[in-house]
Amino acid sequence: MARILFMNGGSEGHINPTIGVVQELISRGEEVVYFCIEAFRERIENTGATVRTFDDQKFIKAFISGGRNSLLERINGLLLTADIVIPSVLEQIKNEKYDYIIHDSMFGCGRLLAQILKLPAINSCTSFAQSKESIELELEHFSNNVPAEILKPIYKKYQNLTMMVKEKYDIEIHSPYEVLCNPAPLTIVYTTREFQPNGVSFDQSYQFVGPSISTRLSSESNAFIRIQTEKPIYISLGTVFNRSINFYKLCIEALGNTEHAVVMSIGNNVQLSDLGEIPTNFTVKPYVPQTELLPHTKLFITHGGMNSTHEGLYFGVPLLVIPQSADQPIIAKQVESIGAGVSLQMLTLSAKQLREAVDQVLSDSSLLTAVAKIRESFRESGGYRQAVDEIFKFKRELGI
Repeated sequence: MARILFMNGGSEGHINPTIGVVQELISRGEEVVYFCIEAFRERIENTGATVRTFDDQKFIKAFISGGRNSLLERINGLLLTADIVIPSVLEQIKNEKYDYIIHDSMFGCGRLLAQILKLPAINSCTSFAQSKESIELELEHFSNNVPAEILKPIYKKYQNLTMMVKEKYDIEIHSPYEVLCNPAPLTIVYTTREFQPNGVSFDQSYQFVGPSISTRLSSESNAFIRIQTEKPIYISLGTVFNRSINFYKLCIEALGNTEHAVVMSIGNNVQLSDLGEIPTNFTVKPYVPQTELLPHTKLFITHGGMNSTHEGLYFGVPLLVIPQSADQPIIAKQVESIGAGVSLQMLTLSAKQLREAVDQVLSDSSLLTAVAKIRESFRESGGYRQAVDEIFKFKRELGI
């Protein structure tokens, strides 16, 4: 039995794919100490892991203080979290021994902690994998298209922060890519090479294990038994981008009083009363047990987050993707490129457009064929069990 230090940040999309992995590791005899924010304590403790936390408010404040307008500013934000996370983790694990570390690919302190603790590292990548070349190209484009008076202080801040890390922790940072992507000898990517952009370009240190989908039981489950038999359209903008009252109203205008049963998840930031009269064919809830509803769904209208996209396709549901931010436009493009759905632009979206797109997706048999194909490839890829197989292979190679 080995002892694992698992480092993760604070969002659903980065936490959920690791749940099955942690459960599987523990079922095979590993001991897991998992660092995350307090909001995910119960979810991780239910896997059997020991949970420790860091201050999420200080973490977010530090990250945002780096700036939000460019990739390098976000990298600076990740570096600014080092003084929030690293001292807290080191204090909480003082005098404890670990055999290896698994860290999230976008949690900027993961690679730093692996180096400080001199632990073999595994990178947990819940988004599309990114190459060093692609990040350098993006930074080069930024440098060539931003005025010097804006560019200089951002690069100066990056240099100062890397010097600070060197002075405090005796760790050399060689490139912004290291901070952003946390490369490690083994990277577990929770998608398939077929769905990953330029998947064939990644070497064998990247293991594409497919979506890591495990059961997340909910007290809401029974409320959807009737809806499930009606093969509804399911609408959700996920947990981060779900404040869009106008979008929810537009969905009601487009699909209200039609022949479709519709389930719409609106999160906790929008009140049901804000949406006006709810048509009888709509079920609107703050929270929907997504992985339980999707197997019974005929169409998923989604923001195109990695989790939601994977879950929809894993359960064989065609997608209508309306990207909001982050990597969602790239994911939407991939969905269209494999023929598993259609994407729309939120800014120009009308009720008529949405209704026509729904009709298009539901009537296009080629979409269903493509969805069935990707569903099969997702299920054959192994998910969290394959991830743990790769972790154990890595352990054997290192004699752990």
